Amino acid sequence: MEQKEQIGHLFDRIAGTYDGLNHGLSMNIDRLWRGKTVRLMQPARHVLDVAIGTADLTIEILRRGKAERVTGIDLSDQMMQIGAAKCAKRGLQVEFIHANAQSMPFENDTFDAVTCAFGCRNFQNLDEGLREMYRVLKPGGQITILEFSYPTNRLVRALYDIYFTRVLPWIGRVVSRDKTAYTYLNQSVKSFCWGETFAQHLIDAGFKEEEWETLTFGIATIYTARKCIIDN
Repeated sequence: MEQKEQIGHLFDRIAGTYDGLNHGLSMNIDRLWRGKTVRLMQPARHVLDVAIGTADLTIEILRRGKAERVTGIDLSDQMMQIGAAKCAKRGLQVEFIHANAQSMPFENDTFDAVTCAFGCRNFQNLDEGLREMYRVLKPGGQITILEFSYPTNRLVRALYDIYFTRVLPWIGRVVSRDKTAYTYLNQSVKSFCWGETFAQHLIDAGFKEEEWETLTFGIATIYTARKCIIDN
């Protein structure tokens, strides 16, 4: 089974408990992170939400009036089913498509903005995923990414390591009844790039005006960048 299929199945298995665990384990700080992410977005007509999952970011985008229309892609059908139900409950019209972020079924220059919350670290190839985001984004459009990073403060990092290495995987296993999912999530966060290194990946994909802002002692980071109006 290819890695992309494994990721989809992994999130399918924990979809039913994903929202509750995320909000509970983060003490709802993840909601504040998404709110800040959306505030940094410029209004756009049509937004692509990559790795839409259960649609928390999409709902926040539409609730704040930052988009007229959102299309979301994900590899997990179960996560998107939950997201679609949440959107329908709120009367939000959102298009959900099962698709791989590294090979999107869209024409060049389709979307006014592209977003991704906690999905980039799950790409089989980060650079391919970012290049695809660049390709489907209209010239002048903004990309906004929220992703886990790593605290630089030694005390915070030590506490973070204990929580992510021991506490979170144990609670995740007990609640989701999945022995591997939250171990994978922990490992994916610790092995992923962040800060200046991630920003360089954005530059390599063709983006300009890259900026980033750390949140909650560096536990998460918001990255923004743009596609040039005229490519060099």
